[in-house]
Amino acid sequence: MIIYGINPVLEALRTGRVRELRIGGRAGGRMQEVLAVADEREVRVRRVPAESLDRDARGGAHQGVVALVEGTRDYSVDELVRGTARPPLLVVLDGIEDPHNLGAILRTADAAGVDGVIVQSRRSASLGGAAAKASAGAVAHVRIATVVNIARTLDELKQAGVWTVGLAGDATTPYDRVDFTLPTAVVLGAEGAGLRRLVRERCDLLAAIPMTGHVDSLNVSVAAGVTLFEAVRQRRGRPSVSA
Repeated sequence: MIIYGINPVLEALRTGRVRELRIGGRAGGRMQEVLAVADEREVRVRRVPAESLDRDARGGAHQGVVALVEGTRDYSVDELVRGTARPPLLVVLDGIEDPHNLGAILRTADAAGVDGVIVQSRRSASLGGAAAKASAGAVAHVRIATVVNIARTLDELKQAGVWTVGLAGDATTPYDRVDFTLPTAVVLGAEGAGLRRLVRERCDLLAAIPMTGHVDSLNVSVAAGVTLFEAVRQRRGRPSVSA
C-alpha cells in the first residue's frame, strides 16, 4: 500500500509498517523529523525525482514524501467487540466511496476513542492514498474490520449485544436522545444515497441530526463527528435520555 504526506507517513513509521521511504527535493523542516524516525526504524530511504512522487501519489499532495507500507491489520468483528473493557463504541460504514470522507471519519474515530471501524470490502474507498492523507495518520492507529456484507454484520453485532444506531435524515429520534453509554455501533450510509434499504432495516434504531438552516443534510464525515462526540460527552457523564 502507498501512503503520502508528512503526517500519515510519520504515523506509519511510528507503527513500524513502512518498508521503504521515497523523498524528493530538499529535506528541511518537518522532513528532518521524518528522516530521523526512518533512521531510528532502519527504514530504507530513496531520493527520487518529483515526477516519481507525483506518479506514486496519483496527483495527490504528497509534500515530498511517499511511503511503501504493509497493509493495515484486518481485525474480525468479534475482536473489535471484545477488545475493550468498556462498552464498545464502533462505527460501521455502509459504502463510503469518497476517500477524503473515509479519511476524515477515521481521523474523527481516532480522536473520539472509537474501538473500531467496520467497512465493506466492496463499494468502499481504499484505505491508502488520499484516505490515509485525509486521516492525518489516523489510519495507522484505528482498528478496522473488513466485511463482505454490512447487513449481516449488523446481525452479528446484535448477537454480540451491540446496539446498532443508523443515521438517517428522516428519522424521528434526535441523535442526542440515544443512550450511547450502551455498547453501540453508529452506522453511516454512503454520500448522497444514505443507508441502503437492507442495512436501514437491520438497524435497531434510526436517529437524525436536526437541521435548522437552509440545507437538509451534513457531509457524512461531519455527521460522524457530531454523533461520535455526543457519545464521548455521554460517556464522560450521564446520557441525555435512554433510548
